[in-house]
Amino acid sequence: MMRLIALAVMIVLGLTRTLHAQSGEAPVWVQIEAQPSLAEATERARDYAARLADVNGFDLGTGWYGVALGPYAPSDAAQVLRVYRAEGLIPRDSYIAESSAYRRQFWPVGANVLDRGVIAPPEGTAPQVPDAPDTATVAEPASPPAPADETPQEARASERLLSEAERRGLQTALQWAGHYNAAIDGQFGRGTRSSMAAWQAANAHEVTGILTTAQRNELMGQYNAVLDGLGLEPLRETATGIEILIPKEVVAFSRYEPPFAHFDAKGEIDALVLLISQEGDRDTLHGLYDIMQTLEIVPLNGPRQKSDRDFSLVGQNATRISETHVSLEGGRIKGFTLVWPAGDEERRERLVAEMRRSFTRIDGVLDAAAGADAAQQIDLVSGLRIRKPRLSRSGFFVDGAGAVVTTSEAVQSCSRITLDEDYEATVTAEDSGRGIAILRPSQRLAPSRIAQFSPVPPRLQSEVAVAGYPFEDALNAPTMTFGTLAELRGLRGEEEISRLDLAPLPGDAGGPVIDASGNVLGMLLPRAGGAQQLPEDVSFALAGGAIAEVMRRAGLTAATGSETAGLDAYDITSRGQGMTVLVSCWD
Repeated sequence: MMRLIALAVMIVLGLTRTLHAQSGEAPVWVQIEAQPSLAEATERARDYAARLADVNGFDLGTGWYGVALGPYAPSDAAQVLRVYRAEGLIPRDSYIAESSAYRRQFWPVGANVLDRGVIAPPEGTAPQVPDAPDTATVAEPASPPAPADETPQEARASERLLSEAERRGLQTALQWAGHYNAAIDGQFGRGTRSSMAAWQAANAHEVTGILTTAQRNELMGQYNAVLDGLGLEPLRETATGIEILIPKEVVAFSRYEPPFAHFDAKGEIDALVLLISQEGDRDTLHGLYDIMQTLEIVPLNGPRQKSDRDFSLVGQNATRISETHVSLEGGRIKGFTLVWPAGDEERRERLVAEMRRSFTRIDGVLDAAAGADAAQQIDLVSGLRIRKPRLSRSGFFVDGAGAVVTTSEAVQSCSRITLDEDYEATVTAEDSGRGIAILRPSQRLAPSRIAQFSPVPPRLQSEVAVAGYPFEDALNAPTMTFGTLAELRGLRGEEEISRLDLAPLPGDAGGPVIDASGNVLGMLLPRAGGAQQLPEDVSFALAGGAIAEVMRRAGLTAATGSETAGLDAYDITSRGQGMTVLVSCWD
């Protein structure tokens, strides 16, 4: 019931409340809550919007997100604050805030009310005017329920004309309204009748347990109000062989890039619709499933399901939710993807349900040559950007099962860590003071080489090489950078640090520093930031003894090399490339 009242209030306010041009009074807000994440703030704004009018959410610009009521004139805001505090509807520490405290609006999705002037306060919060002392007050009788537009017999007769889909739709709407919790089966038994009676009572109708034609229309209007403004209309797409309802006020056709027809955002809602159409078999279907999970529009977190005939993908993060449904029939793979902003879950779920319900295969399949003149980029697949790691650094194998030593810079605040972008890995030990981390792959690997640490102390001015990925994930194999060992201590005398005369790039950090015999002397450290800039050819390495100590804490033993004779550049390169691996950090 609370949900319906809130919806009715929002509709009425949206249609009838006018902006007040109160000269000299800048709009202010009643800030009621702040949360440290966008997801938490969106959830709290949604909760408040179910009970209160004028709920808005703003980025506070400090890593926090605020939920506020308004915009009101200062006197109205003070009254709203007082009344809502007294009624326990908002926290006691709520306060008046100025517009300058707020930045981008995130709730309601697509709204921007910071510059629209003040509005009237909600009904019931305005100051009460006392009655004149000599006027008698007579209580008004309660309004009787609205008379039914049909008798129960007439309502039953019109009800019998409903299709099964329409009957299921009514049960779904009653469930959405909070009055029905049984199976959606299209059968109007005792449970359905009770929920109809509850809805009638909640909406001030005569309680009969049988919805009249007008009441059914009213219920479905309430249920579908969340889709208002989306322009949900049928689309017959002959190029892809698909019929489907799409939100034409939100997206518009952009281009064909097989197997996708792109419908890009056309307004304030950052949405995307893809129609998917191609010829293929089970292997093609499964290949598409794998490819789509590499796309930036499909976040990593979310449920996934795959069979021989279909698949579904849901990916979500703090900014977007992506949902894909694809099936294989008669050698043709067809489906759709909807990408929608996070924080608008009720509308998104309803929209996806309507798109799934309306999805129909018709003759035709997207020509594989369609859009062949589109510009190609290596980081795009069919016009969609491939998900890229936030940061990639180098590492090297230190045991036969695939354990890896890398720089701790590579594993900070990662939702996922990969080796060579194919194998998941986890941190088993880290020493942030030394700048080193030990990783273990989620599956046993068989590296072609593992690090053999030097059995003899390094010699000053001897030749060294670093194996690494200087351009992060741009190349699919490590490269070698050659230089000399300039000093056995750091600039401040650190005994576990060696100074190198060598000019690496950021992606090389974490790679092995190799001596002339092919043994590992240490691990290349990232260049220090800050105001003090060292020459480009000054770099530092963590010594092998410090690496061995951290490895022992992780249950690993550093292997000692037996080679002491010098090797040529080819053999050193072969050893370095064999033990070096790309370490990637993903959001």
